[in-house]
Amino acid sequence: MAANSTEAQKPQNTKKNKKKGATLDTFYGAKIQNTEQTEDNIKENAPKPSKGNGNSPQTYEEFESEMTKKMEAFWEEKLEIMQKKFTHLQNQFDQTVKENQALKARIRQLEDNDRVKEQESIKQSQNTKKLEENIKYLTDKVIDLENRGRRDNLRIIGLPEKPEINTKLDMVIQDIIKENCPEILEQGGNTSTDRAHRTPSTLNPQKTTPRNVIAKFQSYQTKEKILQEARKRQFRYKGMPIRVTQDLASSTLNDRKPWNMIFRKARELGLQPRISYPAKLTIYFQGKVWAFNKIEDFQLFAKKRPELCGKFDTENQRARNTCKGKY
Repeated sequence: MAANSTEAQKPQNTKKNKKKGATLDTFYGAKIQNTEQTEDNIKENAPKPSKGNGNSPQTYEEFESEMTKKMEAFWEEKLEIMQKKFTHLQNQFDQTVKENQALKARIRQLEDNDRVKEQESIKQSQNTKKLEENIKYLTDKVIDLENRGRRDNLRIIGLPEKPEINTKLDMVIQDIIKENCPEILEQGGNTSTDRAHRTPSTLNPQKTTPRNVIAKFQSYQTKEKILQEARKRQFRYKGMPIRVTQDLASSTLNDRKPWNMIFRKARELGLQPRISYPAKLTIYFQGKVWAFNKIEDFQLFAKKRPELCGKFDTENQRARNTCKGKY
């Protein structure tokens, strides 16, 4: 009986041991099975002998061999898939390499074309510069020829716009000579004119100033004498002030326009100003003749002279004239 009681108590101790093992496992936070449980699982998963077919039971080695074959077949299948993918990626890489080489060749070609175009652009720029220089030379030549063709002409500015004047311009010019420089007539100079006309040919009703008169003289010497007298003093026609100047091409006159305000101020100051051909200002100051090709040069000259400083500020003069015109 004692043996039986001892045998009966053994399973109870096993259960207690199992519970203790589980408690330790849980305490350390790991799911670890006991050795006895591992052996039970191996026995349960071990291949069972086949029933009714008379074959011998499958051994563990056979089971392991079968599982190995299955794993080899599985990995062979996976390897084949990976090889196909690798082959596909290799083809894509080869295609990318080819496209990259083609792009490099295209870039080299474009760079070569760009160099050629840049060289052509440089040549075109050089040709354009030469053409511009030739155009400027020819333009200056044409302007000079036009001015030479007007060397016998005088331009009369400020002559009133009246029918009795416009219909008898030749006689009016003779009256101007008699009134302002009769000594030319006394010396027997030829004051005859080939023709005289207003410019422009049509009257603009919006303009309040009279049109200029162009007179072509038969004698260049007589024209020069009249012009010299006009530079010395103010000419008049029946008491009205007029201005007599050399007739020049319109482009040359436009180049001279910026000097007008400075010219008038210089005359007021007694500097004996003169506009030389084509658009150069000369003045007589402190016993010397000074010439200026640009307005900036003259303004710098005036700023350095206390007698002239502040008297030729063209911007302020334009602003004052603009304000006067508004009011």
